Amino acid sequence: MKVLRFSRKGKVSPCFIQPYEVTERIGPVAYRLTVPPGLEKIYDVFHVSMLRQYRSDPSHIIVPIEVEIQPDLTYGEEPIKILAREVKQLRNKSIALLKVLWHRHGIEEGTWEPEESTSNQYPNLFTERGYIDA
Repeated sequence: MKVLRFSRKGKVSPCFIQPYEVTERIGPVAYRLTVPPGLEKIYDVFHVSMLRQYRSDPSHIIVPIEVEIQPDLTYGEEPIKILAREVKQLRNKSIALLKVLWHRHGIEEGTWEPEESTSNQYPNLFTERGYIDA
């Protein structure tokens, strides 16, 4: 029997993945969950000790927005601002990275991008000071 693990093993493995709907109660301490198609290798019956009750939070509601899809089924992302700057030191090379906040994404979904390619592709993000603070 092959077991599908979520990312890392041990202490750093995620405790809870995301909320799933309970479809039926199997016994006094086991429940069957609705598992999405990407996780079909996971056995869908869980002991109550592995489950946690979902508490409703208005910030969890995702409002659908219209996105213009291109013929190759991709869409364009526009950066809003630069959140942070770091320099990573490799053996004999320094790489400047920028944490970019993208349109239609929250601050926690900001991505680290190389400064050189970002400044070439999105020059409107940069000022004489280096990057926009606001």
